[in-house]
Amino acid sequence: MMSTDTPTPNPPRSATPFLWAGLACALCLALLVVGLVRPKQEPLQRLGRLPAFSFTRQDGQPFGLKQLEGRPWVANFIFTRCPTICPVFTRKMAGVQKQTADLGELALVSFSVDPKYDTPERLTAYAQKHGADPARWSFLTGEYEQLKGTIVGGFKIAMGREEGGDEDDINRIFHGSHFVLVDRTGEIRGYYNSEHDDDVERLVRDAARLVKSGE
Repeated sequence: MMSTDTPTPNPPRSATPFLWAGLACALCLALLVVGLVRPKQEPLQRLGRLPAFSFTRQDGQPFGLKQLEGRPWVANFIFTRCPTICPVFTRKMAGVQKQTADLGELALVSFSVDPKYDTPERLTAYAQKHGADPARWSFLTGEYEQLKGTIVGGFKIAMGREEGGDEDDINRIFHGSHFVLVDRTGEIRGYYNSEHDDDVERLVRDAARLVKSGE
């Protein structure tokens, strides 16, 4: 005798596990995309073109914007008898020289803010003391007012002597402590505080960008 009971159909499976599995896959895919697709780097700023200049290099030869044309370069501002910031500033530049050793076309230029004292001979001794590679790193001296015009008027970096007291008092000499990054055309592309290590690291990265981009 056949049963008259109506068979109970199997209850439908919940879609919830499949929904969560789909969401998990989507989340993994999104994280993968975020990890692989990074935001595009912002271009370096363009902060004004330097005026033409020519001074005397540590080897006694004329050296200026014409000799630097076609090469990106880093500038700083020092004087050889400075007892405070300059030794540290110069060591930071020596560090930049070392970290950019594979960027052979990147030039380094140190401008003296005490040119009356800083003869080419003194600059040569100072360069050797700090391990400067003469093929890449130039130290410049010249007429005071011309240097001041280039540094203050061109680079927009402070430089001068405080009024009063003995004219030869080195404590009266002041100048800025920023590195300046310049491109192949003589345009300023960035300022970097030498007293901040993260700024110096950023300078090295930006200099590499200029070299590799051909700017």
